[in-house]
Amino acid sequence: MTEESKPVTDRMDTLFRIQDASPSPGAILGKEKPTLLLHACCGPCATACVERMAFDYSVTVFYYNPNIMDAEEYFLRKENLEKFLRAFNSEYEGRTYVNYIEGRYDPERFIRRVQNLRDEPEGGRRCTVCFEMRLAETSRMAKKLNMDYWTTTMTVSPHKNYRLITETGQALAESSGTNYLDVDFKKKNGFGRSVELSKKYGLYRQRFCGCEYARYAK
Repeated sequence: MTEESKPVTDRMDTLFRIQDASPSPGAILGKEKPTLLLHACCGPCATACVERMAFDYSVTVFYYNPNIMDAEEYFLRKENLEKFLRAFNSEYEGRTYVNYIEGRYDPERFIRRVQNLRDEPEGGRRCTVCFEMRLAETSRMAKKLNMDYWTTTMTVSPHKNYRLITETGQALAESSGTNYLDVDFKKKNGFGRSVELSKKYGLYRQRFCGCEYARYAK
């Protein structure tokens, strides 16, 4: 059975075993850095965020996005994120290293949470639920992995509500006993840099956030 043909949960468990068995990047490079779990929605958004954080933190990218209802789209984004991370780690070998783990892909859970909000406009209550789901799982995983901090690449997008994301992240951190790192990745030309880096690494850039309701909204 190939890696791509394995059930999603099996692939996820394999990634966790790789992560748990690996020494910390700080130990590999001879310099301890604070650990950061970075939730990533896709490869393009991750580019500028990883570039900004990977030299000051020991970064583990966490791909968890049950809002991407189309499985083909989900795996296309996942593959492009992994493509970027392989290239980044190769380019900066000896200077830094970025780990990667994947959460459970469960779009049915997302659909159950938002089915009564399908007619909400983009940026409305459906998006609030979507942010909360992904950030809550990132907070839970940060606690499980004993990360010093956690945050998300979603703030690099000019289409996302930075204030809502930050307030949600801070509330979840307080309730879980974790530390949310407040970074507005749009600043310092973050979005523009993500476009540049996506071209550099030849990444697929999607034209919608993830859920089918937004994809086909009029």
